Amino acid sequence: MKSKLSIRSHFDYLFDQISLFCEELQQAEIIQASYFKLPPVQKKDELSAPDSIHVEKLTGKAALASCIASYKDLFLDKKESGKVLTRHPGILLVNDPSCEIKNRLVEINLAKDAFRELILEIANNDARFEAVHSAIPGLVTLAAYRKIHFEQAIPYSVRFTWMTKHSTKTLSKKAALDILQRSSQYTNPRAIDQNNWQSLVEQERVRVASLPSLAKLRIKRPTRVSPEVNVRFSAKNRYHVSGALPFVLLNPQKETKIGELKNYIRDENDPRKKEYNYLIERIYLETIKS
Repeated sequence: MKSKLSIRSHFDYLFDQISLFCEELQQAEIIQASYFKLPPVQKKDELSAPDSIHVEKLTGKAALASCIASYKDLFLDKKESGKVLTRHPGILLVNDPSCEIKNRLVEINLAKDAFRELILEIANNDARFEAVHSAIPGLVTLAAYRKIHFEQAIPYSVRFTWMTKHSTKTLSKKAALDILQRSSQYTNPRAIDQNNWQSLVEQERVRVASLPSLAKLRIKRPTRVSPEVNVRFSAKNRYHVSGALPFVLLNPQKETKIGELKNYIRDENDPRKKEYNYLIERIYLETIKS
C-alpha cells in the first residue's frame, strides 16, 4: 500500500508546479485568451446525455482569469455533481520566447503522469479511493490526471468541436443474465406496475438465455459529449486532444486560424451516426459478431 505521505508529497509537487504555471501566465504576454463556459452539471443529470449544451464565450481578462482558475480546479468543493468532471474548454495564445511556459507545462504533465502511476499501483479500486482521499480529502482524482495540452509549432488551425463517446463493457452471457436478475428485483423505474416490470425483464432474460453459451456481449452506453481541440497542420497532418482544460498555443503566428466552441445540439440526422441493433435497448446490450 502506498503511504499517505508518498501520495501527499507527489500531489503537493504537482500542485506547486500548477501554481507556478498560473503565476507565470499572469506575467506572460497573452496574445489572446478565450474561455468557453459550460453550464454546471446538476446531480439529477449525472447519468444522462444532454440534447443540448449552451456555451458562454469569455474573452480578455475574464477569460484569462477563468483559464487560470480551471487549471487548479482539482477538488470537489461545493460542486453539485461529483460524478461528472467539470470541463474547461478554452485557448490561450502566449508568447514564450524563453521557453519558460513550455518547460513548466512539460514538468506539470510529467508530474501528472507520475501521480497517476503512483495511484494506479494500488490494484483494488476501493483501496485506491481510500488511500487518495485519506491523503488528499476532496480531490477529484481524474481531474488531477488530465493533462494541459499545448502546441509550440505553427499549425494551420486550432478549432473546437464536440466529441461523442460511449462507455463500453464486454461481458459473458452469464454476467448479462446476472444483471437482468438484479434488475428484476429493483423497484420499477417506469410508469408501469411492478408485475409488468418483472414481466418485461423476464422477456429480456429469455432473449439472452436463448443465445449460445459462448456468445460475446457488450454494453455500449452513450455518455455525455465532451469538448475537443482539433489541431491541423495539413489535410494529413492533424491531431485532436481533449478540450477539458484550456489549450495553450505557444508563440502564435497570425496565419493560424483560431476557432471557438459552439453550442452543442444533438443531430439526430447525422449521416455518420451508427444505428445500433441492441439486443436489449434499455441497458444498451448488444451481441458482438465473432
